[in-house]
Amino acid sequence: MPVVVVESPAKAKTINKYLGDDYTVLASYGHVRDLPPKDGSVDPDNEFEMLWEVASDSKKHMKAIADALKDDNALILATDPDREGEAISWHLQEALTKRKSIKKDTDVKRVTFNAITKAAVTEAMQNARQVDMPLVEAYLARRALDYLVGFNLSPVLWRKLPGAKSAGRVQSVCLRLITEREMEIEAFRAREYWSVKAVLASPRGQEYEARLVNLAGKKLEKYDLENQTQAEMAQQAITSRDLKIQSVEAKPASRNPSAPFMTSTLQQEASRKFGMGARQCMSSAQRLYEAGYITYMRTDGIDMAPEAVQNARDAIKDRYGAEYVPAQPRMYKNKAKNAQEAHECIRPTDMARDAASLKITDDDQRKLYDLIWKRTLACQMEGARLERTTVEIGSDDGQVVLRSTGQVVLFDGFLRVYEEGRDDDVVDDDDKRLPQLSEGESADKRTVTPEQHFTQPPPRYTEATLVKRMEELGIGRPSTYASIVTTIQDREYVRKDRNRLIPEDKGRLVIAFLENYFRKYVGYNFTAGLEEELDDVSAGDRNYKDVLGRFWQDFSAAIAETSELRITDVLEKINEVLEPHLFPPLEDGGDPRLCPNCGLGRLSMRTARSGGAFIGCSNYPECRYTRPFGPPDPEAEASAIPPEGKLLGEDHGDEIRIFKGRFGPYVQRGAITEENKKPPRQSIPKDWTPEELELDRAVMLLSLPRELGPHPEDGIMVWANIGRYGPYLKHAESTSDRGGTNANLESIDEVWTVGMNRAVQLLAEKVASRGGRGAAAKPLHELGEHPDEGGPVNVMKGKYGPYVKWGKVNATIPKGTEPENVTMDMAVQLIAEKAPKKKTTRKKAAPKKKAAKKSA
Repeated sequence: MPVVVVESPAKAKTINKYLGDDYTVLASYGHVRDLPPKDGSVDPDNEFEMLWEVASDSKKHMKAIADALKDDNALILATDPDREGEAISWHLQEALTKRKSIKKDTDVKRVTFNAITKAAVTEAMQNARQVDMPLVEAYLARRALDYLVGFNLSPVLWRKLPGAKSAGRVQSVCLRLITEREMEIEAFRAREYWSVKAVLASPRGQEYEARLVNLAGKKLEKYDLENQTQAEMAQQAITSRDLKIQSVEAKPASRNPSAPFMTSTLQQEASRKFGMGARQCMSSAQRLYEAGYITYMRTDGIDMAPEAVQNARDAIKDRYGAEYVPAQPRMYKNKAKNAQEAHECIRPTDMARDAASLKITDDDQRKLYDLIWKRTLACQMEGARLERTTVEIGSDDGQVVLRSTGQVVLFDGFLRVYEEGRDDDVVDDDDKRLPQLSEGESADKRTVTPEQHFTQPPPRYTEATLVKRMEELGIGRPSTYASIVTTIQDREYVRKDRNRLIPEDKGRLVIAFLENYFRKYVGYNFTAGLEEELDDVSAGDRNYKDVLGRFWQDFSAAIAETSELRITDVLEKINEVLEPHLFPPLEDGGDPRLCPNCGLGRLSMRTARSGGAFIGCSNYPECRYTRPFGPPDPEAEASAIPPEGKLLGEDHGDEIRIFKGRFGPYVQRGAITEENKKPPRQSIPKDWTPEELELDRAVMLLSLPRELGPHPEDGIMVWANIGRYGPYLKHAESTSDRGGTNANLESIDEVWTVGMNRAVQLLAEKVASRGGRGAAAKPLHELGEHPDEGGPVNVMKGKYGPYVKWGKVNATIPKGTEPENVTMDMAVQLIAEKAPKKKTTRKKAAPKKKAAKKSA
């Protein structure tokens, strides 16, 4: 039986159904080899030789394939039909040849199918070919480039920018997009403008909206009404005049459907409509593909196979009627420059089956399949026919003109099934429906309202708009978009908040560094140009080693130039680059970098060990002023904790202050003096906002630990306190005792309110939950206080028999002696024998000096 190898077990299971018992279908579980993460895996000095290593997880899968080839000397490589799939097939062939599982007479074939259906798989088996080496070489070039950039640039970052994790060839350019958008938002200054809206009524009492477009014979531009006064004057001009319909113009219009999905547009639409991240979208699409429900989900292509077009047209006719099927099929041309990588669009394998009929249990997969099915049907449906109406309303003297627009859908066409989402909410007046209006009839004024507006900053990127922008710039490829967007979030360079991507401090610092010292390599044009060269490689029009050679010649020189850089120089350079963001001009014209605390030092950016950054004073340690990374916030500064501590007030003559410590904020009673080097302190709980803490709460914290009293069963003290892991109870001789029993409290407030009855219950539950471990053992026999040294002397039950306990001394009772027969005198003698004797120290004699050897 020929051995068929695919990537995943799910795909293997589906294909096995179609091929039957005549084939052995096995999974490689993704890539079987990779470059080991060590120096020398790509050797620029040896024609970029790449040293591949079989992953430890892949060895057992490779063995299974090799064992199967012993029974049948035929191998069919059926990995995915893209560059990555071609690379996996090549790796399998190379690795199996290396371990001599593939021999000279082994029949090795490569097959690809765009959908996992019986017809597609059967046809693929009849059209086998060899591994496409130009496509593999394009993969090799990309992998080598990513290795050379990551492995050489990341150490530069570690050395020159403490806390930075790594840099990548495409990820860094993607991060630059997000960071630059954030800087645009920060630099944005809102501009005020006004508009005037009127609610009018027709003679038949039907209301509609219109907006002022002409005032005093002049067309109103966006910013012509600059303030409320001007807007109210325009409002008065409308209310003081009679209005009538001056013209009604209706024009036919049409809307055509969007093209079917390719990888990037599917990710964008899934983000818009469901808030799905790129990785989540591709994972669900992968499952649908492996189940045989959709065609291959990594593609630049938007064309459809002729039989798929016909199937879609038949499904439309059956479901919606012949009027929804256009006379001629709609044809969509591929955007991809390289035809080899432009597969068919993403579409259902069976157009007649909607999501409900497939009974898909996973919610994400069901939503995604429904989206793909609707988009595919819609792309082959008739366009929507509309009528757009524009109505001009004005006064007889021509001083005011208002306009109302709307539309009527005459035939819904593809809109019956699907309408593409929008990246940002846009109010479109054209979507409104207007009543029947005629030229010359009066327009009754119901309300005239001036409206204030402010210009809005450019929106932060969502994953959808970021993918769209990368596609426009030619950065990356559809198969890489999901991993790129995911990687910069995993590295904590970017965070996602309400589906918007926001750069973190680490991300800003990395981009500031790269733009100054490796500007070329985070350039949009350079990265897009490199992608085009790699496309040429996959088309067989360019040698991949030539591409690598030209890149490495310049890049290695840029790396060498940074070897002499000092961290202080790098940080000062970043200070200059980020100065508009970190130190914006002050309203009084003062120096924004002058320390507001000491008035002597200069503020500059400093990096923390954690990888973040903060603003600190150059006069450290005399001045300990710090503030968060970013522009100063006057409100935060007013409530912030200064370096000398924030005074809350006095209690019993002591100043109570809040300080920022190495391990977080804390409250302190009194100042540090020669007599009082360690004044009482208490950490502020994480749930409390330090800047909002008041004196009474601080005094409560400083009163901890709270003594509840002796435990009713053994007389040992019970305490309530706040610790590293939250509020808790402690049952022990002292709060510093590591023994005893601890039990968690539900809330911080319970530390001051919990009573003894509740404490006893919680401590008992804690002991019971761990099988009695940690409970205070009860004495078998209490003898009383030690006659010489003091402290209770008790006879205890032990694992190896009874013993006498006094403080930390445990003395075993001789065999044959019953615990109740032990007297105090006997116990004191046993303790004396067991207690460690005090050692006397003697000075060691100085070693004798050796006599010097006499010279001959």
